[in-house]
Formats: sequence, C-alpha cells, structure tokens
Amino acid sequence: MRTSPRRQLISDSVLAVVVTASSLLFVLSTGPGSGGWEPPSAFGTRPADWFSLLLVVSCTLPLVFRRRWPFLLLLATTVPALVLNGMGYHPGLADFAAVILLYTVATLRGLALSVLAAVVVMAGYLAGALPDTHELGWADHAVVVVVTALVWVVGRTIRLRRAYLGELVDRADRLERAREADTRAARAEERSRIARELHDVVAHHVSVMTVQAAAARTMLEKDPAVARDALVSIEEMGRTAMAEMRNIVGVLRTDGPAERGPQPGMDDLPGLVDQMREAGLTTQLWLEGETRQLPPGVDLAAYRLVQEALTNSLRHAGPAARAWVTVRHEPSELMVHVEDDGRGLVLKRENGGKGHGLVGIKERVALYGGVLRIGPRPGGGFEVRARFPLKDR
Repeated sequence: MRTSPRRQLISDSVLAVVVTASSLLFVLSTGPGSGGWEPPSAFGTRPADWFSLLLVVSCTLPLVFRRRWPFLLLLATTVPALVLNGMGYHPGLADFAAVILLYTVATLRGLALSVLAAVVVMAGYLAGALPDTHELGWADHAVVVVVTALVWVVGRTIRLRRAYLGELVDRADRLERAREADTRAARAEERSRIARELHDVVAHHVSVMTVQAAAARTMLEKDPAVARDALVSIEEMGRTAMAEMRNIVGVLRTDGPAERGPQPGMDDLPGLVDQMREAGLTTQLWLEGETRQLPPGVDLAAYRLVQEALTNSLRHAGPAARAWVTVRHEPSELMVHVEDDGRGLVLKRENGGKGHGLVGIKERVALYGGVLRIGPRPGGGFEVRARFPLKDR
C-alpha cells in the first residue's frame, strides 16, 4: 500500500528535524573548544560559530524535500559540506545526510541518475577527506566506499522490487479487465444465441399457426372438417412451440446442464417440409450426395436456416408459391439452398430491412465460417444459399 504524499512529507520533516538537531548537538558537544571530546583534525580544527552552524543546517534540513528533488538537493548540500571541510569546521552529520539523499535517488530515480549521484557522493567525500589521509587510513576510506556502494545497491534493489510489484499489480488489473471483458462478450454472445433460438422457434411456429388459422376461418362454414383439421394442426404446432420455448427458458433458469430434448437437425427436415405443406406452402425436398454425420452446431444452424427461409416464403411469397429445398453433402462442405417462385418480396422490407430472422441467419452461418447469399432469384422469387465448410471437423 502506497503512502500518501502528505504522510511522506510529515515523515521526511521529522527525519530532517531529527538529523539536523543531532548534527548540531554533535558539533557543539565534540568540536574544538567545546570542552568535550577533541576529534581528529579530519573532523574539524576550528571551533563552531554561527556560520558553521548555518552550513551544518543547510546540509541536513533540506531532507524535508528529499522525495521531490533528491538529486538536486544532493548537489546543493554537497557545496556547504565542502565549505565546512575546506574551512576546517566540524561537518556534523553532513555525510549522513548525503547518504540518505543517495539512497533516495537510487530508490526513486533511474539508473543513470542514481549512478551519477553515487559519483557525486564519492567525489564530495574524496574532496574533503583526501587532504587529511594521515588521520584516516586506507581501511577507513574502504569502509566509506563499501557503505556507499551498499546504500546504493539497497536503494536500487528496492526500486526494482517496487517496479516488479507494480508490474504485477498492473498485470493483475489488466487480467481482471480482460476477464470482465471476456465475461461481457460471453454474455452478449449467449444473449444473441438465445435471441436467435427464440426468434426461430416463435417466428416459425406462429407464422404457420397464423396461416392455418386464416385457412380455418375461411373454411369454417364451407367445410368444417377441413377447418377442424387446421385447428388440430394449430393445437399441435402450439404445443411444439411451447415445448421448445420451455427448453430454452430451462437453460436460463438453471446453473447446471439443462434437462432438454435433443436439438433439431438436418434429419428433421422431412418433418419440417411436411409442416410447411400442411400450412399451404407447396414444398419439395432434395437430398444430394452421401449423407454424413454433421457437427452438432452446423447441424442445428443448417436446420434453422431452412426453417427461417421457408417461414419467410410462407409469409411473403404468396398463396400460390412453391418452394424447393436442396441439401447437398460434399466431402468438404454442406450446401443448403432454399428458393421459391413467389412474388419476390425482399427481406429488406421486413422490419425496415433489419429483421431478426435475416440477422440470425447471417450470425449462424458466420459463426461456422460459412458463405451466405440472400436475395432475389434470377427467374423471379427469392433464394437463400449457404455453404458450411466441413474440412477438419
């Protein structure tokens, strides 16, 4: 969890005050003429005065803004530290403040700037310490170099770890957004599939029932027996429609596999053709090629295509129209061709050219990589032709 900028500023302010107070106390208690411990000449040979104290404060107090301008503050605090060493004053905790700023640069800035910060720290140390190498041995210098390198490595490690954790968080967020998008897409596809199923079931059966009801009304007084047969067909068609709709609704109401009957397929085409004949549409069926087992999805899609095409022929082709259904099984594809010789009422007129049946046919064929043609026949009438690829299925 990231700390807020306000809390960071408060913690840095506390750190700056503590380091500044400790530095001043250290200078006043250990410097020359203080009556306390006399430090080596490398730690200053002149007693503290207001100018040296001001320089000490300028080396440590800027730690308040160490997160905002770490490298600039490192450069700025190096100058008073060099002045303190050059004039023989006690530097206090100026070196400690420089180490803190180096750590901050290594943690918050890029590799090039952090390396440059380490060079600045070492250059500042060498500029102040080399004139007094007789007081500090090479082992002391080696310890300073090792500590500086260690601080830099720790800062860089923390930066890389933060970047790695940040990348993990970003990746998790991206995966979550992708999962939500996939879920929405799956729901949309499922809604589209259910809409196609509902339309195919309702449009077909209701269209047939409407035609038969009209025929029954016409023949009610002329031939009651024919009207009675039409009413029986309407009853059977209504029960079939209710059963299929109940299956679809059952899928929506259960989390597990729904208890439903088998979906219709190309083997049910003869029964569909008989329904259309009973409804008044003269329909013929031709099966060509060697019949083969079709993938379930293609089997259902081809059946729904024929069902929708014949339903539209029944509704729009006219009372004297005829329809032909040709199904050709080929080694690499399934061809389905439905045509009529009616008045050629183009499907564009249905709901302003945006009928759900036309959309459903296109979606079903496209889902299985098929090729679809819908339009008027050259000799009059209307046709729907689709090819479903079967290779590698």
